[in-house]
Amino acid sequence: MPHFPSSARWRVSPATTMAQMTIKTDILVVGGGLVGASLALALGDTRWKIALAEARADMRTDTRTAASTQAFGASDDDWDLRMYAISPASRSFLENLGVWQRLDAQRVAPIHAMRVRGDAGSSLDFSAHDSGVAALAWIVESGALMRALWAALERQPGLEILCPASPQALDICKDAARLRLADGRDVEARLVIGADGARSFVRNAAGIVASETPYGQSGVVANFACGRPHRSVASQWFRDDGVLAWLPLPGDRMSMVWSTPDAEALLALPDDAFCARVAAAGEHALGELRLITRPAAFPLVALKSTRIVSQRIALVGDAAHVVHPLAGQGVNLGFGDAEALSVVLRDALDGADPGAHLLLRRYERSRAEDILAMQWATDGLARLFGSRAPGAKRIRNWGLNLVNRLPLVKNALVSHAVAAPR
Repeated sequence: MPHFPSSARWRVSPATTMAQMTIKTDILVVGGGLVGASLALALGDTRWKIALAEARADMRTDTRTAASTQAFGASDDDWDLRMYAISPASRSFLENLGVWQRLDAQRVAPIHAMRVRGDAGSSLDFSAHDSGVAALAWIVESGALMRALWAALERQPGLEILCPASPQALDICKDAARLRLADGRDVEARLVIGADGARSFVRNAAGIVASETPYGQSGVVANFACGRPHRSVASQWFRDDGVLAWLPLPGDRMSMVWSTPDAEALLALPDDAFCARVAAAGEHALGELRLITRPAAFPLVALKSTRIVSQRIALVGDAAHVVHPLAGQGVNLGFGDAEALSVVLRDALDGADPGAHLLLRRYERSRAEDILAMQWATDGLARLFGSRAPGAKRIRNWGLNLVNRLPLVKNALVSHAVAAPR
């Protein structure tokens, strides 16, 4: 069992005591998922007093079980359904936080090359070697990354962890914001950061308008053992029935994400038929497939916020934006938010107010280009390859082939994807 030092203070008290409690802090991060946890860590050695509020009570339990998982090892076929393609910039951010080093290297797979295939014979290929990087990305299990982040949080000096802590009301005034928790406690902070996901309480309570657009598709996810080695190559097919992505896992395994309107029909197939359907859709590139995790599906939507800051409020991650998963960049966009906001707050002058309008606008401006570019690219590609308009197939496949013949353009795309936040 890991040691839990007193520096990370867990607030667990009788309800009658909690109801009388007001916790005062400089910065309150609401949401302890990947992005919120990384931001709390990034702010940990600043002069600010930091608190993190997380609604899920099992975060602490999950963290405590991480040591036994590492000590005895996970089953060869025991893999998370949810995987992330971590970009070089995000890896560097996590390394600086001391988180990447906590991951089991035998459970992390690099992507050295990527093959993209259109729906009319077009192709686009990326290579880490040609682009001058060690890897285009690394595939990491969601649960492993979450446990590594929370293990680091537990050892963060001065960080106040409130868990479980469900927000109920938010009052914002000129000098501070006050968050009321379900157990009756109040948390007063000069800056409240919403890292609480696409259904963000903080965003809604602050009156920040967000538009949600369903794609009419679901992401079907599953993991497979493969009959042929993947050689650290990721593959993606733009098909008439959606976008299919195969991501390399350690050994002869791969993780699939199939963004499709036919999710129910796929999930209804028997295992053998499901594997055969996935193998055929991927042109049998990895031979015979065998399921190692049960498939599941989740609806795909795009979410755009009109702003990512407001009075005493900043948004990061899915609370600020949700993009189509076809590029696998959603979590990297969130880590970019966390790093950029932490840099702005670190660079603030001594005595500065962390919730000052000028600081928050500086953060918003620093993220505007990357967020807009990713929203445009993912939404545009999803709609272009989903279009049945006359001539659309010819145009999109011509575009893929054109980019593939322009090495400078390909390298520029890779450079933008792997670059650190500005």
